[in-house]
Amino acid sequence: MPSFDISSEIDMVNLKHAIDAASKQITNRYDFKGTSANIDFNEKDKTMTLLGDNDFQLDQVKDILLPAMEKKEPESSKRLEFKDVQKVSGNKVKQELKVKEGIDSDLAKRITKLIKDSGLKVQASIQGDTVRVNGAKRDLLQEAIALVKKSVSDFPLTFGNFRD
Repeated sequence: MPSFDISSEIDMVNLKHAIDAASKQITNRYDFKGTSANIDFNEKDKTMTLLGDNDFQLDQVKDILLPAMEKKEPESSKRLEFKDVQKVSGNKVKQELKVKEGIDSDLAKRITKLIKDSGLKVQASIQGDTVRVNGAKRDLLQEAIALVKKSVSDFPLTFGNFRD
């Protein structure tokens, strides 16, 4: 029975390249000379810490980072979870961004409900942080992929592990 998996995995190499490109652009900008504007990336925890002297500068750092991420990996900014802006010593501010990887349970439930309610003769089951879809024919699976791509646009999804 043909099947495929719906997952969401981030390409860490592209993410690090985007952060490096944004950091280089920040260090080269004249208006950031002598300031604390910076991007720190913790690869183990998959968190980014944006630093700036004030809220405006923090927004400027975000305006540099997000397009760099989109350029390296499309829709990668949709997987960021923005934490609250925190005041640090003096006037300086910081904000943490958490990179979400995998499909969380709410999204997985939404995808399985969407597939089951569609009337397609396929079965969807949640397996950890992926959703496995089984069907009798490849055409049905392709219709399921098109349905999910059209309906779920708020989080980047990967369709892979296709088996006949």
